[in-house]
Amino acid sequence: MDNFQAYVDAHRERFIAELQDFCRQPSIAAQKVGMREMATKVLTRLQQLGAAARVIEVAGGAPVVYGEIGDGARTLIIYDHYDVQPPEPLELWDSPPFAAAIREGKLFARGVADNKGNLMCRLHAVEAYLATMGALPLKIKFVVEGEEEIGSVHLSQFVAENRALIAGADGCLWEAGYKDVNERPVLTCGVKGIVYVELHAHGAARDLHSGSAAIVGNPAWRLVWALATLKDADDRILIDDFNSHVRAPTDAEMDALKAIPFDEEKVKAEYGIRAFVNNLTGLALLKKLLYEPTCTICGLYAGYIGEGSKTVLPNHAFAKIDFRLVPNLSPNLVVELLKKHLARRGFDDIEVKLTETGEEVARSPLDAPIVRAAIDAARAVYSKEPVIYPTMAGSGPMYPLCQQLGIPAVSAGCGWHGSRGHAPNENIRLADYFEGLRFIRELIDRFAQS
Repeated sequence: MDNFQAYVDAHRERFIAELQDFCRQPSIAAQKVGMREMATKVLTRLQQLGAAARVIEVAGGAPVVYGEIGDGARTLIIYDHYDVQPPEPLELWDSPPFAAAIREGKLFARGVADNKGNLMCRLHAVEAYLATMGALPLKIKFVVEGEEEIGSVHLSQFVAENRALIAGADGCLWEAGYKDVNERPVLTCGVKGIVYVELHAHGAARDLHSGSAAIVGNPAWRLVWALATLKDADDRILIDDFNSHVRAPTDAEMDALKAIPFDEEKVKAEYGIRAFVNNLTGLALLKKLLYEPTCTICGLYAGYIGEGSKTVLPNHAFAKIDFRLVPNLSPNLVVELLKKHLARRGFDDIEVKLTETGEEVARSPLDAPIVRAAIDAARAVYSKEPVIYPTMAGSGPMYPLCQQLGIPAVSAGCGWHGSRGHAPNENIRLADYFEGLRFIRELIDRFAQS
Protein backbone atom coordinates (compact mmCIF):
# COMPACT_ATOMS: atom_id res chain seq x y z
CA MET A 1 0.00 0.00 0.00
CA ASP A 2 1.40 3.42 -0.94
CA ASN A 3 1.66 6.31 1.49
CA PHE A 4 -1.23 8.23 -0.10
CA GLN A 5 -3.65 5.33 0.35
CA ALA A 6 -2.36 4.61 3.86
CA TYR A 7 -3.05 8.25 4.81
CA VAL A 8 -6.55 8.10 3.35
CA ASP A 9 -7.31 4.87 5.21
CA ALA A 10 -5.98 6.31 8.48
CA HIS A 11 -8.18 9.42 8.15
CA ARG A 12 -11.23 7.71 6.64
CA GLU A 13 -13.60 8.38 9.54
CA ARG A 14 -12.55 12.02 9.80
CA PHE A 15 -13.03 12.49 6.06
CA ILE A 16 -16.55 11.05 6.30
CA ALA A 17 -17.37 13.25 9.30
CA GLU A 18 -16.17 16.36 7.46
CA LEU A 19 -18.29 15.45 4.44
CA GLN A 20 -21.28 14.98 6.73
CA ASP A 21 -20.61 18.38 8.27
CA PHE A 22 -20.71 20.02 4.85
CA CYS A 23 -23.95 18.20 3.98
CA ARG A 24 -25.62 19.08 7.28
CA GLN A 25 -25.38 22.78 6.51
CA PRO A 26 -28.37 23.74 4.33
CA SER A 27 -27.35 25.98 1.44
CA ILE A 28 -30.44 26.31 -0.75
CA ALA A 29 -29.81 29.00 -3.34
CA ALA A 30 -33.42 29.11 -4.57
CA GLN A 31 -34.62 29.86 -1.05
CA LYS A 32 -31.56 31.89 0.06
CA VAL A 33 -31.09 29.57 3.04
CA GLY A 34 -27.68 29.11 4.66
CA MET A 35 -25.62 30.55 1.82
CA ARG A 36 -23.27 32.74 3.84
CA GLU A 37 -22.75 30.01 6.43
CA MET A 38 -21.84 27.47 3.76
CA ALA A 39 -19.45 29.86 2.02
CA THR A 40 -17.68 30.33 5.35
CA LYS A 41 -17.32 26.56 5.77
CA VAL A 42 -15.74 26.25 2.32
CA LEU A 43 -13.39 29.16 3.02
CA THR A 44 -12.30 27.66 6.35
CA ARG A 45 -11.63 24.27 4.78
CA LEU A 46 -9.53 25.79 1.99
CA GLN A 47 -7.51 27.74 4.53
CA GLN A 48 -6.96 24.60 6.61
CA LEU A 49 -5.59 23.02 3.45
CA GLY A 50 -3.02 25.80 3.24
CA ALA A 51 -4.59 27.56 0.29
CA ALA A 52 -4.48 31.33 -0.10
CA ALA A 53 -8.26 31.63 0.02
CA ARG A 54 -10.78 34.40 0.29
CA VAL A 55 -14.43 35.19 -0.24
CA ILE A 56 -15.04 37.36 -3.29
CA GLU A 57 -18.29 39.29 -3.16
CA VAL A 58 -20.40 39.67 -6.29
CA ALA A 59 -22.97 42.47 -6.16
CA GLY A 60 -26.47 41.05 -5.85
CA GLY A 61 -25.33 37.43 -5.69
CA ALA A 62 -23.99 34.75 -3.41
CA PRO A 63 -20.26 35.08 -2.70
CA VAL A 64 -17.67 33.07 -4.61
CA VAL A 65 -14.99 31.29 -2.57
CA TYR A 66 -11.64 31.44 -4.33
CA GLY A 67 -8.40 29.76 -3.35
CA GLU A 68 -4.94 29.06 -4.79
CA ILE A 69 -2.48 26.39 -3.78
CA GLY A 70 0.61 24.80 -5.31
CA ASP A 71 3.01 25.86 -8.02
CA GLY A 72 4.20 24.56 -11.36
CA ALA A 73 4.18 25.08 -15.10
CA ARG A 74 0.52 24.12 -15.43
CA THR A 75 -2.53 25.65 -13.77
CA LEU A 76 -5.67 23.64 -13.07
CA ILE A 77 -8.98 25.26 -12.17
CA ILE A 78 -11.20 23.15 -9.96
CA TYR A 79 -14.78 24.36 -10.24
CA ASP A 80 -17.47 23.37 -7.74
CA HIS A 81 -20.54 24.90 -6.13
CA TYR A 82 -21.68 24.94 -2.52
CA ASP A 83 -25.38 25.53 -3.17
CA VAL A 84 -27.93 22.72 -3.40
CA GLN A 85 -31.41 22.13 -4.77
CA PRO A 86 -34.46 22.53 -2.50
CA PRO A 87 -35.10 19.23 -0.67
CA GLU A 88 -38.88 19.12 -1.23
CA PRO A 89 -40.93 16.93 -1.23
CA LEU A 90 -39.72 16.17 2.27
CA GLU A 91 -42.11 13.27 2.83
CA LEU A 92 -40.32 11.21 0.17
CA TRP A 93 -37.00 11.18 2.03
CA ASP A 94 -36.22 8.09 4.10
CA SER A 95 -34.11 10.24 6.43
CA PRO A 96 -34.06 14.04 6.83
CA PRO A 97 -32.38 15.66 3.80
CA PHE A 98 -29.74 17.44 5.89
CA ALA A 99 -29.10 14.63 8.37
CA ALA A 100 -26.32 13.12 6.21
CA ALA A 101 -27.34 9.65 7.31
CA ILE A 102 -25.27 6.61 6.34
CA ARG A 103 -27.04 3.40 5.33
CA GLU A 104 -25.72 0.38 3.46
CA GLY A 105 -22.48 2.08 2.52
CA LYS A 106 -24.17 5.21 1.16
CA LEU A 107 -24.36 8.75 2.49
CA PHE A 108 -27.80 10.32 1.99
CA ALA A 109 -28.16 14.11 1.91
CA ARG A 110 -29.40 16.88 -0.29
CA GLY A 111 -26.38 18.06 -2.28
CA VAL A 112 -24.03 15.18 -1.50
CA ALA A 113 -23.89 14.09 -5.15
CA ASP A 114 -24.49 17.56 -6.54
CA ASN A 115 -22.02 18.90 -5.52
CA LYS A 116 -20.66 18.75 -1.97
CA GLY A 117 -19.33 15.22 -2.32
CA ASN A 118 -17.16 16.15 -5.29
CA LEU A 119 -16.02 19.36 -3.63
CA MET A 120 -14.93 17.65 -0.42
CA CYS A 121 -13.41 14.71 -2.33
CA ARG A 122 -11.11 17.12 -4.12
CA LEU A 123 -10.16 18.91 -0.91
CA HIS A 124 -9.39 15.62 0.84
CA ALA A 125 -7.37 14.40 -2.13
CA VAL A 126 -5.20 17.52 -2.09
CA GLU A 127 -4.74 17.19 1.67
CA ALA A 128 -3.60 13.59 1.32
CA TYR A 129 -1.31 14.51 -1.59
CA LEU A 130 0.41 17.27 0.39
CA ALA A 131 0.77 15.05 3.44
CA THR A 132 2.34 12.10 1.64
CA MET A 133 3.74 13.18 -1.72
CA GLY A 134 5.07 16.66 -1.02
CA ALA A 135 4.39 19.89 -2.85
CA LEU A 136 1.83 19.92 -5.64
CA PRO A 137 3.41 19.73 -9.11
CA LEU A 138 1.02 22.34 -10.50
CA LYS A 139 -1.01 25.31 -9.37
CA ILE A 140 -4.64 24.69 -8.45
CA LYS A 141 -7.19 27.49 -8.44
CA PHE A 142 -10.44 26.63 -6.66
CA VAL A 143 -13.55 28.47 -7.83
CA VAL A 144 -16.54 27.54 -5.66
CA GLU A 145 -19.73 29.46 -6.35
CA GLY A 146 -23.12 29.52 -4.65
CA GLU A 147 -25.62 29.92 -7.49
CA GLU A 148 -25.15 26.94 -9.80
CA GLU A 149 -28.55 25.49 -8.93
CA ILE A 150 -30.29 28.72 -9.94
CA GLY A 151 -28.43 29.23 -13.20
CA SER A 152 -25.14 30.74 -11.98
CA VAL A 153 -26.75 34.14 -12.34
CA HIS A 154 -23.69 36.13 -11.30
CA LEU A 155 -20.79 33.90 -12.39
CA SER A 156 -20.26 35.81 -15.64
CA GLN A 157 -20.04 38.98 -13.56
CA PHE A 158 -17.50 37.31 -11.27
CA VAL A 159 -15.36 36.27 -14.24
CA ALA A 160 -15.57 39.73 -15.82
CA GLU A 161 -14.48 41.37 -12.56
CA ASN A 162 -11.76 38.81 -11.77
CA ARG A 163 -10.61 37.78 -15.23
CA ALA A 164 -6.94 38.01 -14.27
CA LEU A 165 -7.42 35.25 -11.69
CA ILE A 166 -8.84 32.81 -14.24
CA ALA A 167 -7.34 33.62 -17.64
CA GLY A 168 -4.34 31.61 -18.70
CA ALA A 169 -5.27 28.40 -16.87
CA ASP A 170 -4.44 25.24 -18.81
CA GLY A 171 -7.52 23.21 -17.95
CA CYS A 172 -10.50 22.87 -15.64
CA LEU A 173 -11.87 19.96 -13.65
CA TRP A 174 -15.63 20.51 -13.72
CA GLU A 175 -18.01 19.80 -10.89
CA ALA A 176 -19.94 16.63 -11.75
CA GLY A 177 -19.37 13.00 -12.64
CA TYR A 178 -20.58 9.48 -12.02
CA LYS A 179 -20.43 5.79 -12.89
CA ASP A 180 -22.95 4.54 -15.43
CA VAL A 181 -25.28 1.55 -15.10
CA ASN A 182 -22.40 -0.78 -15.98
CA GLU A 183 -20.11 0.84 -13.36
CA ARG A 184 -17.94 2.57 -15.95
CA PRO A 185 -16.59 6.04 -15.05
CA VAL A 186 -18.10 8.78 -17.21
CA LEU A 187 -16.07 11.82 -18.32
CA THR A 188 -17.87 14.72 -19.97
CA CYS A 189 -16.36 17.49 -22.10
CA GLY A 190 -19.20 19.97 -22.45
CA VAL A 191 -22.70 21.07 -21.51
CA LYS A 192 -25.87 22.09 -23.24
CA GLY A 193 -27.05 25.64 -22.81
CA ILE A 194 -30.28 26.43 -20.99
CA VAL A 195 -32.91 29.09 -20.67
CA TYR A 196 -35.72 28.88 -18.08
CA VAL A 197 -38.96 30.80 -18.45
CA GLU A 198 -42.41 31.03 -16.90
CA LEU A 199 -45.57 31.44 -18.95
CA HIS A 200 -48.34 33.25 -17.07
CA ALA A 201 -52.00 33.42 -18.13
CA HIS A 202 -54.32 35.81 -16.31
CA GLY A 203 -58.11 35.91 -16.09
CA ALA A 204 -60.58 37.65 -13.80
CA ALA A 205 -59.43 39.89 -10.97
CA ARG A 206 -59.97 37.01 -8.52
CA ASP A 207 -60.90 33.33 -8.42
CA LEU A 208 -64.56 32.79 -9.26
CA HIS A 209 -67.21 30.12 -8.74
CA SER A 210 -66.74 27.58 -11.55
CA GLY A 211 -70.29 28.25 -12.71
CA SER A 212 -68.96 31.51 -14.13
CA ALA A 213 -66.83 29.52 -16.59
CA ALA A 214 -69.75 29.65 -19.03
CA ILE A 215 -69.04 33.33 -19.67
CA VAL A 216 -65.62 34.12 -18.12
CA GLY A 217 -62.41 32.96 -19.72
CA ASN A 218 -60.32 30.32 -17.93
CA PRO A 219 -56.58 31.12 -17.85
CA ALA A 220 -55.79 27.45 -17.21
CA TRP A 221 -57.32 26.50 -20.58
CA ARG A 222 -55.67 29.51 -22.16
CA LEU A 223 -52.30 28.32 -20.93
CA VAL A 224 -52.91 24.74 -22.07
CA TRP A 225 -53.82 25.91 -25.57
CA ALA A 226 -50.68 28.06 -25.73
CA LEU A 227 -48.48 25.21 -24.53
CA ALA A 228 -49.96 22.89 -27.14
CA THR A 229 -48.48 25.08 -29.89
CA LEU A 230 -44.89 24.52 -28.67
CA LYS A 231 -44.50 20.77 -29.35
CA ASP A 232 -46.31 18.02 -31.21
CA ALA A 233 -47.02 14.42 -30.23
CA ASP A 234 -43.79 13.30 -31.92
CA ASP A 235 -41.75 15.55 -29.60
CA ARG A 236 -40.91 18.03 -32.34
CA ILE A 237 -40.44 21.61 -31.20
CA LEU A 238 -42.83 23.77 -33.25
CA ILE A 239 -41.71 27.28 -32.29
CA ASP A 240 -41.41 29.36 -35.46
CA ASP A 241 -37.84 29.49 -36.86
CA PHE A 242 -36.50 27.57 -33.84
CA ASN A 243 -35.15 24.57 -35.70
CA SER A 244 -33.57 26.66 -38.44
CA HIS A 245 -31.05 27.86 -35.84
CA VAL A 246 -30.10 24.37 -34.65
CA ARG A 247 -26.64 23.42 -35.89
CA ALA A 248 -26.48 19.82 -37.04
CA PRO A 249 -23.70 17.72 -35.44
CA THR A 250 -20.51 17.37 -37.46
CA ASP A 251 -19.18 14.03 -38.68
CA ALA A 252 -16.58 14.11 -35.90
CA GLU A 253 -19.27 14.74 -33.30
CA MET A 254 -21.31 11.80 -34.61
CA ASP A 255 -18.21 9.61 -34.53
CA ALA A 256 -17.82 10.48 -30.84
CA LEU A 257 -21.29 9.04 -30.19
CA LYS A 258 -20.33 5.72 -31.75
CA ALA A 259 -17.74 5.19 -29.04
CA ILE A 260 -20.30 5.54 -26.20
CA PRO A 261 -21.47 2.18 -24.81
CA PHE A 262 -25.00 3.19 -23.79
CA ASP A 263 -26.85 0.27 -22.17
CA GLU A 264 -30.42 1.13 -23.17
CA GLU A 265 -32.14 -1.74 -21.37
CA LYS A 266 -30.42 -1.04 -18.06
CA VAL A 267 -31.15 2.68 -18.33
CA LYS A 268 -34.84 2.01 -19.01
CA ALA A 269 -34.97 -0.34 -16.05
CA GLU A 270 -33.23 2.25 -13.85
CA TYR A 271 -35.76 4.93 -14.89
CA GLY A 272 -38.74 2.59 -14.71
CA ILE A 273 -39.85 3.28 -18.29
CA ARG A 274 -40.88 0.94 -21.10
CA ALA A 275 -39.35 2.91 -23.97
CA PHE A 276 -37.55 6.09 -24.86
CA VAL A 277 -39.28 8.93 -26.73
CA ASN A 278 -40.44 7.83 -30.18
CA ASN A 279 -39.04 4.35 -29.42
CA LEU A 280 -35.60 5.64 -30.35
CA THR A 281 -32.60 3.38 -30.04
CA GLY A 282 -28.94 3.23 -31.02
CA LEU A 283 -27.16 6.21 -32.54
CA ALA A 284 -30.41 8.12 -33.08
CA LEU A 285 -31.14 7.92 -29.35
CA LEU A 286 -27.74 9.30 -28.35
CA LYS A 287 -27.98 12.01 -31.02
CA LYS A 288 -31.27 13.21 -29.57
CA LEU A 289 -29.98 13.02 -25.99
CA LEU A 290 -26.77 14.97 -26.55
CA TYR A 291 -27.09 16.99 -29.76
CA GLU A 292 -30.73 18.06 -29.97
CA PRO A 293 -32.53 20.82 -28.04
CA THR A 294 -35.42 20.26 -25.64
CA CYS A 295 -38.53 22.12 -24.54
CA THR A 296 -39.68 20.73 -21.18
CA ILE A 297 -42.64 21.61 -18.99
CA CYS A 298 -41.05 21.47 -15.55
CA GLY A 299 -44.16 22.45 -13.60
CA LEU A 300 -47.79 23.53 -13.97
CA TYR A 301 -50.02 25.38 -11.53
CA ALA A 302 -53.57 26.66 -11.62
CA GLY A 303 -56.52 26.88 -9.24
CA TYR A 304 -57.02 24.27 -6.54
CA ILE A 305 -54.74 21.22 -6.53
CA GLY A 306 -55.29 20.05 -2.96
CA GLU A 307 -57.19 17.02 -1.71
CA GLY A 308 -60.84 16.64 -2.62
CA SER A 309 -62.79 18.95 -4.90
CA LYS A 310 -63.18 22.69 -5.08
CA THR A 311 -65.30 24.09 -7.90
CA VAL A 312 -63.28 27.13 -8.78
CA LEU A 313 -62.50 29.14 -11.90
CA PRO A 314 -58.88 30.21 -11.33
CA ASN A 315 -57.79 33.73 -12.16
CA HIS A 316 -54.17 32.76 -12.82
CA ALA A 317 -52.29 29.83 -14.33
CA PHE A 318 -48.60 29.42 -15.02
CA ALA A 319 -46.08 26.93 -16.32
CA LYS A 320 -42.35 26.64 -15.74
CA ILE A 321 -40.45 25.62 -18.89
CA ASP A 322 -36.80 24.96 -19.63
CA PHE A 323 -35.11 24.76 -23.01
CA ARG A 324 -31.83 22.85 -23.29
CA LEU A 325 -29.78 24.44 -26.04
CA VAL A 326 -27.32 23.25 -28.67
CA PRO A 327 -24.89 25.23 -30.85
CA ASN A 328 -26.34 28.34 -32.54
CA LEU A 329 -29.21 28.58 -30.03
CA SER A 330 -28.65 31.22 -27.37
CA PRO A 331 -30.91 32.03 -24.38
CA ASN A 332 -31.84 35.47 -25.72
CA LEU A 333 -32.66 34.11 -29.17
CA VAL A 334 -34.94 31.41 -27.78
CA VAL A 335 -36.90 33.88 -25.64
CA GLU A 336 -37.32 36.19 -28.63
CA LEU A 337 -38.54 33.34 -30.87
CA LEU A 338 -40.94 32.12 -28.17
CA LYS A 339 -42.55 35.53 -27.70
CA LYS A 340 -43.00 36.03 -31.45
CA HIS A 341 -44.39 32.53 -31.87
CA LEU A 342 -47.05 33.07 -29.19
CA ALA A 343 -47.97 36.53 -30.49
CA ARG A 344 -48.52 35.24 -34.05
CA ARG A 345 -51.06 32.75 -32.69
CA GLY A 346 -53.00 35.29 -30.69
CA PHE A 347 -51.37 34.48 -27.37
CA ASP A 348 -49.73 37.86 -26.87
CA ASP A 349 -51.63 38.06 -23.58
CA ILE A 350 -49.49 35.22 -22.23
CA GLU A 351 -46.75 36.77 -20.12
CA VAL A 352 -43.29 35.34 -20.79
CA LYS A 353 -41.13 35.84 -17.73
CA LEU A 354 -37.41 35.08 -17.87
CA THR A 355 -36.55 33.64 -14.45
CA GLU A 356 -32.81 33.20 -15.06
CA THR A 357 -30.29 34.76 -17.42
CA GLY A 358 -29.62 31.42 -19.09
CA GLU A 359 -26.39 29.64 -19.96
CA GLU A 360 -24.56 29.21 -23.25
CA VAL A 361 -23.50 25.95 -24.91
CA ALA A 362 -19.95 24.82 -24.09
CA ARG A 363 -17.75 22.17 -25.71
CA SER A 364 -14.10 21.22 -25.13
CA PRO A 365 -11.82 19.34 -27.55
CA LEU A 366 -11.78 15.63 -26.80
CA ASP A 367 -8.00 15.57 -27.22
CA ALA A 368 -7.25 18.48 -24.86
CA PRO A 369 -4.46 17.72 -22.33
CA ILE A 370 -6.88 17.90 -19.38
CA VAL A 371 -9.17 15.38 -21.10
CA ARG A 372 -6.30 13.02 -21.90
CA ALA A 373 -5.04 13.27 -18.31
CA ALA A 374 -8.51 12.45 -16.97
CA ILE A 375 -8.80 9.45 -19.29
CA ASP A 376 -5.42 8.10 -18.16
CA ALA A 377 -6.25 8.74 -14.50
CA ALA A 378 -9.59 6.93 -14.82
CA ARG A 379 -7.94 3.94 -16.48
CA ALA A 380 -5.37 3.73 -13.68
CA VAL A 381 -7.88 3.95 -10.83
CA TYR A 382 -11.00 2.17 -12.07
CA SER A 383 -9.38 -0.53 -14.25
CA LYS A 384 -12.11 0.13 -16.79
CA GLU A 385 -12.18 2.16 -19.96
CA PRO A 386 -13.95 5.45 -19.17
CA VAL A 387 -16.94 6.52 -21.23
CA ILE A 388 -16.31 9.89 -22.92
CA TYR A 389 -19.32 12.10 -23.52
CA PRO A 390 -18.63 15.09 -25.80
CA THR A 391 -21.36 16.94 -23.91
CA MET A 392 -23.82 16.21 -21.17
CA ALA A 393 -27.58 16.42 -21.58
CA GLY A 394 -27.65 18.94 -18.73
CA SER A 395 -26.30 22.46 -18.40
CA GLY A 396 -23.92 24.55 -16.35
CA PRO A 397 -21.85 27.75 -16.44
CA MET A 398 -18.92 26.16 -18.25
CA TYR A 399 -18.81 28.71 -21.06
CA PRO A 400 -18.20 31.90 -19.02
CA LEU A 401 -15.62 30.28 -16.76
CA CYS A 402 -13.81 28.16 -19.35
CA GLN A 403 -14.50 28.22 -23.08
CA GLN A 404 -14.83 31.97 -23.49
CA LEU A 405 -11.30 32.18 -22.04
CA GLY A 406 -9.96 29.32 -24.13
CA ILE A 407 -9.76 26.92 -21.17
CA PRO A 408 -10.76 23.29 -21.92
CA ALA A 409 -12.72 21.44 -19.25
CA VAL A 410 -13.55 17.88 -18.29
CA SER A 411 -16.16 16.76 -15.80
CA ALA A 412 -15.60 13.81 -13.45
CA GLY A 413 -16.85 12.91 -10.01
CA CYS A 414 -17.81 10.39 -7.34
CA GLY A 415 -21.49 9.91 -8.12
CA TRP A 416 -23.13 6.77 -9.48
CA HIS A 417 -26.13 5.99 -11.64
CA GLY A 418 -28.34 5.74 -8.55
CA SER A 419 -27.26 9.01 -6.92
CA ARG A 420 -30.69 10.62 -7.44
CA GLY A 421 -29.42 14.13 -7.96
CA HIS A 422 -32.17 16.76 -7.52
CA ALA A 423 -34.49 14.03 -6.16
CA PRO A 424 -35.38 12.69 -2.71
CA ASN A 425 -32.81 10.35 -1.16
CA GLU A 426 -29.88 11.87 -3.04
CA ASN A 427 -26.79 9.85 -2.20
CA ILE A 428 -23.26 8.73 -3.01
CA ARG A 429 -21.58 5.42 -2.27
CA LEU A 430 -18.68 5.88 0.12
CA ALA A 431 -16.58 3.38 -1.82
CA ASP A 432 -16.91 5.64 -4.88
CA TYR A 433 -15.95 8.64 -2.77
CA PHE A 434 -12.66 7.08 -1.70
CA GLU A 435 -11.93 5.87 -5.23
CA GLY A 436 -12.47 9.47 -6.25
CA LEU A 437 -9.61 10.59 -4.02
CA ARG A 438 -7.23 8.30 -5.90
CA PHE A 439 -8.56 9.62 -9.21
CA ILE A 440 -7.76 13.21 -8.18
CA ARG A 441 -4.23 12.20 -7.17
CA GLU A 442 -3.67 10.54 -10.55
CA LEU A 443 -5.20 13.50 -12.40
CA ILE A 444 -2.90 15.97 -10.66
CA ASP A 445 0.23 14.02 -11.56
CA ARG A 446 -0.77 13.20 -15.12
CA PHE A 447 -1.95 16.71 -15.96
CA ALA A 448 1.19 18.24 -14.47
CA GLN A 449 3.34 15.97 -16.63
CA SER A 450 1.29 16.24 -19.84
